[in-house]
Amino acid sequence: MTDPQWAAAGPKSVSNFWKFTFVMAVACVSALVSAQTVVLFAKQAPVFRAANAEAAVSARGASSGQGGPSATIVKSSDGHYWANGRINGASVRFLVDTGATAVALTPADAQRLGFDINALSYTNRVDTAAGRARAASVKLASLTVSGARLDNVDALVIEKGLDTSLLGMTYLGRLTSFQATRETLVLQP
Repeated sequence: MTDPQWAAAGPKSVSNFWKFTFVMAVACVSALVSAQTVVLFAKQAPVFRAANAEAAVSARGASSGQGGPSATIVKSSDGHYWANGRINGASVRFLVDTGATAVALTPADAQRLGFDINALSYTNRVDTAAGRARAASVKLASLTVSGARLDNVDALVIEKGLDTSLLGMTYLGRLTSFQATRETLVLQP
């Protein structure tokens, strides 16, 4: 601190400099610890299985005003939120996954929906609970979960390693809101 500019600034400016430096150091350490925690938990992601999981899904009768009636998904006994949806009119069972960047379809669900899974271009690389996988981008004309309908939804068909289709953020992120409680997930179109 022998810089003439700081010496001329006086003791209050020097004190403010050290306070600022301390706050920035604490912020950097906090950001580093947070990032390491996220990486640690990401490596311990659970493997999702669709077997024997049931959940009740119901639409509330009254419209909540912005995008139609809200949909309530009740947490199943396995601790996950399972939703029965309709893609282009066909039924698909989803695991609701707010950590999934996109709606992700199993090859079996994609084929049932009319996609030719052998003709798809699996050029995307994705990380799943089972490890790295290849994925193909597709566009869903419509996706509805208990009355909460969105059109032109981007999705991925995961080539291998996905046990059940995932309701991810390319659907959830376009809703007006979604809110989780201990027992329910409420979707507002």
